[in-house]
Amino acid sequence: MIRLKLPFWLGGPELAKLKESAQAWWEKVENWLHWPLQQMDAETCHATVLDLLAWQRDISRFNGEPESLYRLRVKHAFINAKDAGSTSGLKRILHRLGVGYVEIEERLPDRDWDVVLLTLSDSQLSQNPELMRVLIQQYGRTCRRYDFVTVTPLTLRIFAADFNDDQQTLVASL
Repeated sequence: MIRLKLPFWLGGPELAKLKESAQAWWEKVENWLHWPLQQMDAETCHATVLDLLAWQRDISRFNGEPESLYRLRVKHAFINAKDAGSTSGLKRILHRLGVGYVEIEERLPDRDWDVVLLTLSDSQLSQNPELMRVLIQQYGRTCRRYDFVTVTPLTLRIFAADFNDDQQTLVASL
């Protein structure tokens, strides 16, 4: 905001009050003028405006979706639509929306050609089941079936010991 300055010959307590009130008024006007621009940002806009942005960007809120995830999906809608349809694009979409690392395998020799395997950790799938369904429906390839494969990391302890076993082979012949 531009700070108002009076010439030095216009000093005095009454003119200082006038300057302060004019400064407050123009700050308020500036906030009014910035408000429409602030509403175009999906992270900070009002919830009603967010719904309008979501409609414009072809995003529907699913049941139980947190507002932060909804705002994130609306914010990245254009780039997600651009990335849709490719394996690397789907990986970027899932990473952008907080699902994390996913392995995607296509056209496996022992499966039908249209089956795509998405390998996720067990926690990724259990924390985001509805999100995964919505993302595959909206950004997945047409005419493909998606199967989820979960990988559960386990802690394994192995003890290696040397037991000094000795072996002899004796051969007898006539």
